[in-house]
Amino acid sequence: METLVAMFIMAIGMLGVAALMGQMSDTSVQSRYMSTEALLASEKLEDLNRYGSGDAALTDGGGLAADVAQFSDQIQVSSGKDVSATGDIVEISQGSDAGGSYFWQVRHNPNGTADSTKTYGAPPAATADMVTFDRRWLIEKDQPVLGVRRITVLVTSAVAMQGLGKQQSFQMSMVKQCSTTPCP
Repeated sequence: METLVAMFIMAIGMLGVAALMGQMSDTSVQSRYMSTEALLASEKLEDLNRYGSGDAALTDGGGLAADVAQFSDQIQVSSGKDVSATGDIVEISQGSDAGGSYFWQVRHNPNGTADSTKTYGAPPAATADMVTFDRRWLIEKDQPVLGVRRITVLVTSAVAMQGLGKQQSFQMSMVKQCSTTPCP
């Protein structure tokens, strides 16, 4: 009888450990996507911060809603494990210029170097571990006070996260001082 009770208690404990392991796996996936979204938002803010306050790239407008496409791009991120065994991070963004639609691929290597390629036509082949993120930004002049521009970036996973059943978003803002008051 004592053995049966001990086995029952052990089974309950093992079920609890199994449930905890499943929860840890989901939390790990969510954390991975959240840190990628934070990286992509920070990267866009840094890109926009390098422009002067009167530059055309800082034209007021855009929006964070899905139906506003004025200032947006789509980023595909892969850990590179399907492409190579080196642990590269591959980032693909889409744009257009006088030559037509292009895809910009940046491969970040674990040694700290990066290389990039620009291709017109079809996008580079997707890998099994590739995740797509929508990135939108809003530029507001003289907000929250006169003489500054507030830039807000919203990054959202394009599909529901694996195992989480919902999309995840990350929003980040910065304030850039204008060279004149009010902002041009």
